[in-house]
Amino acid sequence: MEETKIFYADGENPKMIEAYRKAQETFKYFWRELSWEYRRIIPGLDVACVKLAFTQEIDGETVVEHMWINDVNFDGENIYGILVNDPDELTNVNNGDEIAIPVNQISDWLFAINGKTYGAFTIQAMRSEMSDEERESHDEAWGLDFGDFNDILVVNEQKENPENLIEHPMSKNMKESLIEFLKNNPEEISGKDDLGYTFLHREAIAGNRSSVEIIVESGADLKAKNQFGKTALDYAKELKWDHLLPLLQ
Repeated sequence: MEETKIFYADGENPKMIEAYRKAQETFKYFWRELSWEYRRIIPGLDVACVKLAFTQEIDGETVVEHMWINDVNFDGENIYGILVNDPDELTNVNNGDEIAIPVNQISDWLFAINGKTYGAFTIQAMRSEMSDEERESHDEAWGLDFGDFNDILVVNEQKENPENLIEHPMSKNMKESLIEFLKNNPEEISGKDDLGYTFLHREAIAGNRSSVEIIVESGADLKAKNQFGKTALDYAKELKWDHLLPLLQ
């Protein structure tokens, strides 16, 4: 999760650059929410997408375009998805392409629950410079409630239940189900996917404390490494999931 200026275009608005920084710092909450969305029988999100910086050398200059992808996946290293915008100048990507880009090229993320948005830092930066009438028109076009551009939320019910910043409610609610699942499928504790990720890796990347605790207590190998040579603890540190560190050290 090293910082990079790869997505900073010349003359870019400082307010927008700050939005990129905040989006990178909080992307972990987007992925945590989406990781649970993929397990829900009934979808809970209206929309979930990530804006990434795409670059290309054109006539000796680095051209940067920030575009959205959906069908997002994340492995702690790269972000994957389908490009849903048409490039203005770039010729190395096209709308509908499958995308794989390093996590440090995030410029924004957005999900919405019951029409209410979370994240959307670059959108809020633009809304902050609109008139009331322009904001109303903008929000109607999106069909979403972006709320107060000075008060950007990153998790559901953040004000009502601030503890949701520490752990997703589903991680706690699914605790007994996970215990039963691992009891019936013990091979899941030590199994690895094609890239060497264990169940523990995946839950650590998503920041799920209860899940990580159960997997560890079930005998998971804390030293297991994936093909990148990283343990679950490495990802917890990189993503600053501080509440997981005592469980994984």
